[in-house]
Amino acid sequence: MYDAGQTRVAACSCRSVELVLAGEPRRVYACSCLECQRCTGSAFSYRAIYPDAAILSQKGETRSWRRSGSSGQWLEQHFCTTCGSVVFMRAEALKDALSVSAGCLEDEQYPAPQVLHWPERKHRWLCLEGVPDASSA
Repeated sequence: MYDAGQTRVAACSCRSVELVLAGEPRRVYACSCLECQRCTGSAFSYRAIYPDAAILSQKGETRSWRRSGSSGQWLEQHFCTTCGSVVFMRAEALKDALSVSAGCLEDEQYPAPQVLHWPERKHRWLCLEGVPDASSA
């Protein structure tokens, strides 16, 4: 179990970008929409939502790319200008918060996703035991 006062560092592959976060995430989720599959180059994304107030510091240069989601609202991926790792994401629907790529936290004890978004798009072999679909959560 994590301590509420714990800090974590999310870093890109080349470690040029680092985001220091305090406390626990609001929610940890997985998403298997096609855009997340393309973004990660994998079968799903694994992310954690933190309030903006949890950001203690940020270093390094990022660029961003904005797209419209299926809801018509925007989503913005922020990635390292050197290695291209997506460290975090902002979304119109996330007021005063950001979604951090959980793999960038380098923590094998990090909580499992609480929900899977877009389960109808998941690869047939993907089994996230104990993780409910967003439609049933």
